[in-house]
Amino acid sequence: MSTTATRTTVLATEGLCVRYGGVRALDQVNLEVHAGQLVGLIGANGAGKTTFIDAITGFTGAQGRVTLGGHDIGGLAPHRRAIRGLARTWQSTELFDDLTVSENLAVACGLPTARRLLTGLIRARAYVDPRVAESLALLDLGTLCDQLPTSLSLGQRKLVGVARALVAQPMLLCLDEPAAGLDARESRVLGGRLRQLVDGGITTLLIDHDMNLVLSVCDYVYVLDFGQVIAHGTPQEIRVNEAVIQAHLGRPGSPAVSDDVIEEAEGLGEVTGAQP
Repeated sequence: MSTTATRTTVLATEGLCVRYGGVRALDQVNLEVHAGQLVGLIGANGAGKTTFIDAITGFTGAQGRVTLGGHDIGGLAPHRRAIRGLARTWQSTELFDDLTVSENLAVACGLPTARRLLTGLIRARAYVDPRVAESLALLDLGTLCDQLPTSLSLGQRKLVGVARALVAQPMLLCLDEPAAGLDARESRVLGGRLRQLVDGGITTLLIDHDMNLVLSVCDYVYVLDFGQVIAHGTPQEIRVNEAVIQAHLGRPGSPAVSDDVIEEAEGLGEVTGAQP
């Protein structure tokens, strides 16, 4: 894999700060995502991970600079940032249970043009945006296109949520805790699918507390602790970083970077093809 110095910067934040009253949820966060990368953002519960994704996507007020594709988007509303190419998922994958998987994705395509509606009427069927099939195919979900979400496993529902974000063909895909609630097997499947997406050209920012998942599939990792970046580097560098080890081994309920996790993550990396 080429070095980040030769890559185009897709997302960059400089001095990003979010305050809730007297509490600093984010404090001077500098982060970059380069084209073709899968970048991870990890930290314990309450570290500021979701606040970060809310800030860059415009769902919470923030100070500092946010650029997407070299353009400052800090003053734009969420839908304007989405139009510019910034797509996200949410921790809670809310699907329309009375619509099929394909129909759930079609909703995210937006309103069809008059020409598409006319074509659909002439052909006596509803217009089907080709992006729906493309997004499902990217995640190997094509066989589920006519299924209702109620018949899917939690892992499958999470992947449908990712596919729905892909329909917009974003410049950057931001995933907020996609592994939440998944068991070890489902998490491995998710990791493999995400790695395939990125290797296929979908630049992605993965935000999760599951260090096992993040260290196994990401190219570069940032670590948040109490709203501040305490470390960043390759997964190999993060595994042995003293600040990360102290922060996550010394706090009850924090994800631990233990030898068992490291060994399993290294094994997962071989399976999913994560590159340093």
